Amino acid sequence: MIKLIVGNKGSGKTKALIGMVNEAVETSKGNVVCVEKGNTLTFDVSHRARLVDVDSYGVKGFDAFFGFFCGLFAGNYDITEVFVDGSFKVGGKDFMAFALMIEKLVPITQENGATMTFTVSCDKSDLPERIHQYII
Repeated sequence: MIKLIVGNKGSGKTKALIGMVNEAVETSKGNVVCVEKGNTLTFDVSHRARLVDVDSYGVKGFDAFFGFFCGLFAGNYDITEVFVDGSFKVGGKDFMAFALMIEKLVPITQENGATMTFTVSCDKSDLPERIHQYII
């Protein structure tokens, strides 16, 4: 399952994501992963979640981001939740490439029984219609 938290900068997306991460570590029967660019969430996210700084892995662009997620799931079958903060900071503000990555992630999340939640800094109208169904 894919979820998108969409809004402009300063709309509370990251705060909502932090709450979701911390709630997930309390209720999940598997592993919770939080992916960010940089180390800004270190003190906000529960130590029981795996916090990953995507900069440490040289990920740039949505194709590389997709490969990174594939590697996460290939390396750990127990992941139940993945939270991603600042999607466009990693992939660039390419709405079509982001939509394509989301569409490629749908079958992977279904196969693994996982949920992926992304914060997306833009207006809902900026995103292609085909991924509006994932906006929460």
